[in-house]
Order: sequence, then structure tokens, then C-alpha cells
Amino acid sequence: MNLSKKLIFALLILCAAAMFLCNLFFGAVHIDASEVWNALKGNDRDSIISYIIFENRLPQAVTALLGGAALAVTGLMLQTAFSNPLAGPSILGISSGASLGVALVMLALGGTISIGSSSIGGYAAIIVAASIGSLAITGLLTLISLRVRNNLMLLIVGIMTGYLTSSVVTLLSSLTNEQSLQGYVIWGMGSFAQVSLQQLPMLSILIIMGLLGAMLMAKPLNILLLGDNYALNLGIRVERVKTWLLIVTGLLTAVVTAFCGPISFIGLAMPHIARLITRTDNHWVLMPATMLVGAIVALGCNCLSVMPQSNVIPLNALTPIVGVPVILYVILAGYRK
Repeated sequence: MNLSKKLIFALLILCAAAMFLCNLFFGAVHIDASEVWNALKGNDRDSIISYIIFENRLPQAVTALLGGAALAVTGLMLQTAFSNPLAGPSILGISSGASLGVALVMLALGGTISIGSSSIGGYAAIIVAASIGSLAITGLLTLISLRVRNNLMLLIVGIMTGYLTSSVVTLLSSLTNEQSLQGYVIWGMGSFAQVSLQQLPMLSILIIMGLLGAMLMAKPLNILLLGDNYALNLGIRVERVKTWLLIVTGLLTAVVTAFCGPISFIGLAMPHIARLITRTDNHWVLMPATMLVGAIVALGCNCLSVMPQSNVIPLNALTPIVGVPVILYVILAGYRK
């Protein structure tokens, strides 16, 4: 890695650290910076301020950091695998599958999954449902990819699957009661504030495992950039690589969607920002850069969503402000070429 790349990474890490601190020092409740600092140092751990920092702001910041990184890297892997700059977990229907799983639990089953004499309720049911929905769509895409070798056709299948799941969610919404519908709508707006301090270790472990799995795929993804036939000649099992890629993206998408709701545009737009910054397609450089960019944008959007003296703004009202201009730029730049 040359000096310019090291400088870029240093700046990205500093930006991520600064945004993380902003999430601790700013929130819906105004707290003086000195009081926040005292709470972080461990002074008066039983105060209300310490409770707000450690039970509310810290879990939000960590969730935004990990969730943004996870969604961004899934978009990068899918764009490389399908050779399409508009591929992403939401476009391929993976996020829609997670949303369908949650809709079935919240709107059709009353928030509880019953298996024989045992049952799962609350956030555990939502996590299980989102994981099953996301991995089901991922499995479907994997099976189709074994038969359909055309990446564009597979992308179209993903888009159609997303439309189908959305129609089922709409049908369930029209048949459920008002209370269940309200809970699902609030979940669907997206928020990093839904993760408690007790749930944070589970979220962190699952996402870190997924991110490590993504980094292990940097080398085969670099070879896939040269084309499937070239990769086969080098001994790369392309179908196996794409299968593992879909499993990793499905896991990361399911975890983030289950805990935070379906968050748009981070997976689609952040890889393009990372490419513009690093000026490289080398995944050993691009992957960590994409994770950092996704984390920075997610932390920034979360900070704006809970600014003092204002109502809490849903994340999905903020992420398109960053994502849409990037995607339009990519489309117009490709058209000019």
C-alpha cells in the first residue's frame, strides 16, 4: 500500500472516530460536553447522564458503526460478483426477504413463533424471522445461479423477487390489526436505536464474523474482476465463490435488517464512494475502505436523526440524501463512457 493510500485510510479512520464521538456527545437530550466526558471516564456511573450515554448512545454508535460497514461491504461483494454497479442487498431482494420474514411474524403471527410446545417472542422472533427470510432469498438466488449463468438475468430475478415479497407484505398489512401494523411500519423506517446494551454483544459477534468472512473473499473477488472464464483457468471455483458470497451477504443483511430494519442505499452507494476515494478495484484496499465509508455515513445519518430540539428522523429519510446523488453520478458517468 503506497503513501497516498495510507493517508486516505488514516483520514477515513479519523473521520469514523470523530463521527463515533459525535454520536456520544450529541443526542435527542442536550448534555454538556464536560458531563459526557465525566460519564465516559466512569465518574458517577449511577447518574441519569451515564445511563443515557451507556444504555442509549453507546449501543446506537456501535450499531451504526458495524451496521454501516456490514451493509456497505455486502453491496461491494454483490456488485463485483454480478459485474453490475447497481447490485446491492436491496436490489437483489435479500433485504426484502428479511422484511417479509419480519412481516410474517409481526403481522400474521402476532409477534411470536411457535414450534411445537416451545415459542419465541419479542426481538428474538424478529431476528429469527429476518434471518430465515434473508437466507431463503439467498438460497433461492444461489440455486438459480447454478442454472442461470447470466449475471444480468440473475439480477432481474432478484428484482422480481423483491417485488413479489413487497406485494406479500402489502397484503399482510391490509389484513392485520392497527397495532401490529404500526409496529411494523416503525420497524420499517430503520433505526440504530433499537439495539439494547444487552443485545449488542450478539450483534457485534455476528457482524464481525461476517466482515471477516468478507475479507477472506478479497482474493477471489479480485480474480472475478477479470471474468469468470479467466478465474476458472486460474483454478478458482467460481460457483463455490459465488455461493459463499451469497451466504455471507445474506448473513450480514439478515442481522442488520433484523436489529435495525431495512436501511436503504448504504449497501448500494457506499462502494462507489470508496472507489472514488481510493481510485482502485483491488479488494484488499477497497473492502476496508468501503467498510469505513459505510460506517462514517451510517454514524453521520444516525447523529442527524437524533439531533437535540427535534423529532427523531427515520434513517430511511436520510440515507437517500447521500445515496441518490452517488447513484445518479455513477449512471451518468457510465452513460458518458
